[in-house]
Amino acid sequence: MEVIKTVGVVGAGVIGASWTALFLYKGFKVKVYDPYPIDEAIFKKRISANLNDLLVLDEQSKHTHNLQDVLLNLEISNHLKDAVSDVDFIQENAPERLDVKQKLYQEITSYCPQHTIIASSSSGLKVSDFQKEAQHPERILLGHPFNPPHLLPLVEIVGGTLTSPQVLKQASEFYKQLGKNPIVLNKEVKGHVANRLQAALWREAFSLVEQGVCSAEDVDVAITSGPGLRWALFGPYINMQLANQKGFKEAIHHLGPPMTEWWNDMHAFQHADETTELLEAETNQLLTQYKDIDLYQTRDKGLVDILKLRHQLKLD
Repeated sequence: MEVIKTVGVVGAGVIGASWTALFLYKGFKVKVYDPYPIDEAIFKKRISANLNDLLVLDEQSKHTHNLQDVLLNLEISNHLKDAVSDVDFIQENAPERLDVKQKLYQEITSYCPQHTIIASSSSGLKVSDFQKEAQHPERILLGHPFNPPHLLPLVEIVGGTLTSPQVLKQASEFYKQLGKNPIVLNKEVKGHVANRLQAALWREAFSLVEQGVCSAEDVDVAITSGPGLRWALFGPYINMQLANQKGFKEAIHHLGPPMTEWWNDMHAFQHADETTELLEAETNQLLTQYKDIDLYQTRDKGLVDILKLRHQLKLD
């Protein structure tokens, strides 16, 4: 495996800033590019907030990380070529549009070294659809994080039809080096794994409110006071194992028939402007309870505490 020392980040939005903070915190030199002018002061302020999250999470490193020193390894580029021409790994965070990705990957691969691994943060697009016109397509893969990437350990890895299996292995090892929990998919599917699971829950969450069964607040309470607490510790398979003292099969025998009835009773939710207006009104009503709370800051502080608990319980 090539030694990775310098990382290029293409796309400096929320995801790009989060990735940048993590790469910097782990000691890499980071070159950042965005097609729109980057306000350096705002960008560094966002990165500093993310770095502070990491310091709190990793309290043992407080004495070895000086934020100003860490930021010395950050280079903001005005041109794509400058950001990728001498990097070992690229994390791309461009808009979720196939035409944009195809053009961007043609440009990136015309500038970067032949050994560079290029990972896309794409939430739903397939690598096979944007790697085929690029140079060195064997080094292009999906490295999809969960927001915010500097805190949440999940990275979904999958290659396209032209991706080298060895490159997938190298990317997985690199993400592990960052403290991530990568999963390597056996094949491509739109939305990958975690987003498909989320989408299944959201479909029913939206449908229940649309059908007048309950409010948006009720749905959120049902998750945060119920299964959401369990899911922070174990996933659906382990939770099913724990649903019955005799284990998974017995739990399925017990819960399978009623769950099948519930699945058959669920409505196929389809996006429509009228429904979106209804759901937004419900969401705005829910937000009135949080008007004095910085939701982003609260979420990230809570994630740090949950991650600490998982470490204490030796679940990670």
